[in-house]
Amino acid sequence: GLFACTRELFGVDVEAADGDVSVWHPDVRFFHVNDADGTRLASFYLDPYVRPASKRGGAWMNPARTRWIQKGRPPELPVAYLVCNQAPPVGGQPSLMTLEDVETLFHEFGHGLQHMLTRVDEPGASGINNVEWDAVELPSQFMEAWCTEVDTLRAMTCHVDTGEPMSEERIDRIRAARTFRTGSHFLRQLLSGMLDIELHHRWTEASGESIDDVKCRIARRASVVPLLPEDRFLRAFSHIFAGGYAAGYYGYKWAEVLSADAFAAFEEAGLAESASRRRVGRQFRSTVLAEGGGAEPMAIFERFRGRPPRVEALLRQAGLTE
Repeated sequence: GLFACTRELFGVDVEAADGDVSVWHPDVRFFHVNDADGTRLASFYLDPYVRPASKRGGAWMNPARTRWIQKGRPPELPVAYLVCNQAPPVGGQPSLMTLEDVETLFHEFGHGLQHMLTRVDEPGASGINNVEWDAVELPSQFMEAWCTEVDTLRAMTCHVDTGEPMSEERIDRIRAARTFRTGSHFLRQLLSGMLDIELHHRWTEASGESIDDVKCRIARRASVVPLLPEDRFLRAFSHIFAGGYAAGYYGYKWAEVLSADAFAAFEEAGLAESASRRRVGRQFRSTVLAEGGGAEPMAIFERFRGRPPRVEALLRQAGLTE
């Protein structure tokens, strides 16, 4: 389902290439990514299954090799690692993925597409390199949106035993669940982002406030229910203290604005029309995916969308406005 979606949107084919390279575990697979005319563009490893004894949790995309084209030398084509932690096949049954597993796979593949479909030849700005933190989640969150698009859901789901298609009633329930408590999620992300900026940009020890005082002050603006006195959220907020997102956590929500507005371009062109999806998809490929860190993200987005991003698409996607 993922590869079919990628083929229609961006005109690239994913070709299984197991055995072409050595791998670090029997579950790991290797694939080539080819353009419509058969030209090799990139390759990637996929390590999909959980292994608690030897593999950390979560999911990620890491560059194994970055695109680098030098005159007089063979081209270095990009290679990516795509790592997930879904349930493995058991007892002769295939790996039965939850919707969250599918969204995670689409998300990481979005990062992989920006790494693999880049047209920037300098490695320092090729793929995801040199892409600002508040824009790097655009392709990944954009791909997530396709998981619950009706045609994609229909094409990639069926009953594991009978092959029966997923019912329209269940598809409607899945799509309705997308907006469950989105207002609460919005406030949680806004609280985290504002708190991050406040602590890294404005707060000093000389202010007389403790970091918990700052947390409670910000929470009064962005939380419906007052925080418990025992709340120790900051002690576990590793993203902004040990995870690289210091003063940049707002980027998660800003990237949602970008990705929702990008997906809206397909809605406006007509999601049900394959020709429209292909036309807008090729434009997304030639800008957001191809230009990578070679230009300022806002300029790239405006070349794709023809205007600056707007927040209305995200509010509509989240069910917070009509």
